[in-house]
Amino acid sequence: MEYEQPKHLVSVSAFVKNEKGEVLLLRTHWRSDTWEMPGGNVESGEPLDVAVCREYLEETGIVIQPLGITGVYYNATKHVLSVVFTAEYVSGEIIIQPEEIQEARYIALNESNIDQYITRPNQKSRTLDAMRARAIIPYETWEVSPDYNLLSRLGYTANNP
Repeated sequence: MEYEQPKHLVSVSAFVKNEKGEVLLLRTHWRSDTWEMPGGNVESGEPLDVAVCREYLEETGIVIQPLGITGVYYNATKHVLSVVFTAEYVSGEIIIQPEEIQEARYIALNESNIDQYITRPNQKSRTLDAMRARAIIPYETWEVSPDYNLLSRLGYTANNP
């Protein structure tokens, strides 16, 4: 039997709150029945932290700073690995690309009202995990050839154990 290279997609999204504690969520044209965290697919060779910043900016007009990971999820039907970051707002105002995004806004989301916004169980579980996260999972990007070179590290640092 001949070896076949695995084919998986990787997607990223980010959980971001404003100064009032509201969460930035959006609805897309192809999933207009639910609200979800902004994000999208990682491009070939793109570090995940760079991808989540790019996708967030493309979908919302908001610049973010990822802090770490709150969860990793797998869609076995479509072979998509989804990584959810928690991030801080840096700058920008909500500006959407109307061909892709139907609506984006900050929502006072909590466990008692989540069902009126997030209708898909896979989106609900990852949002709840991000809301409940007490610790974040570190994330690193490395170049390993020819030498080992740490490009970025999120999560635990010397100043943030």
